[in-house]
Amino acid sequence: MSAVLPKNMESTVNFDLAAASLRELNATLQSLSPDTNQTAWTILNPRGEHALAVGITVPVSVTINGHAGYYCAGMNDGAAVTINGNVGTGVAENMMSGLVHVKGDASQSAGATAHGGLLIIDGNASARCGISMKGIDIVVKGNVGHMSAFMAQSGNFVICGDAGDALGDSLYEARIFVKGKVASLGADCEKKEMTEEDKTILANLLQKAGIEDSVESFTRYGSARTLYHFHVDNVGAY
Repeated sequence: MSAVLPKNMESTVNFDLAAASLRELNATLQSLSPDTNQTAWTILNPRGEHALAVGITVPVSVTINGHAGYYCAGMNDGAAVTINGNVGTGVAENMMSGLVHVKGDASQSAGATAHGGLLIIDGNASARCGISMKGIDIVVKGNVGHMSAFMAQSGNFVICGDAGDALGDSLYEARIFVKGKVASLGADCEKKEMTEEDKTILANLLQKAGIEDSVESFTRYGSARTLYHFHVDNVGAY
């Protein structure tokens, strides 16, 4: 580790997982104080390890140079984590705040159950992207797989490519914006009129993700609200 620096002077720390353990990495990142001088971290030789950079609670920058396994940047609360590669299942799972940026593709359940923050995926995302999202903003520059935004409760989901089957199944109040084709909509998900508020939200997210597409090229989807309360006429949709 680098030496302690005077307060307010930033230090970049290179952490090589070929020379130290994953447990040591996560314990070090989780123990950082809000006033740490070690605000920029680079993780070398990640070699697809699972649970990389999880549970960080301070606003530091973490760059992972390589592919990551399951649950990378899970439970993130304030950090900016960039993965220069692909990620496995559950990236940014249960994130509370901060930024997770995947420069490659993501496996299934990206952003699952996350309450806040922004997840950007430059490539494609597999099935169940945004499952049970609870306030997170997700921007996927490529395609997403089937059952994406299943039981999504709140937040905003931007898909710049195509969406697989059963998009937004059992949706609550999350907004979904799709530029490409949708294979099929899930139960209780329908096309919505794009309001000025929707356009503002979408434009802001596109700007944050560095995308120059027009908001007019997207279609908005949301909940039809027929499954909020049990009704015997809708029993086949539950």
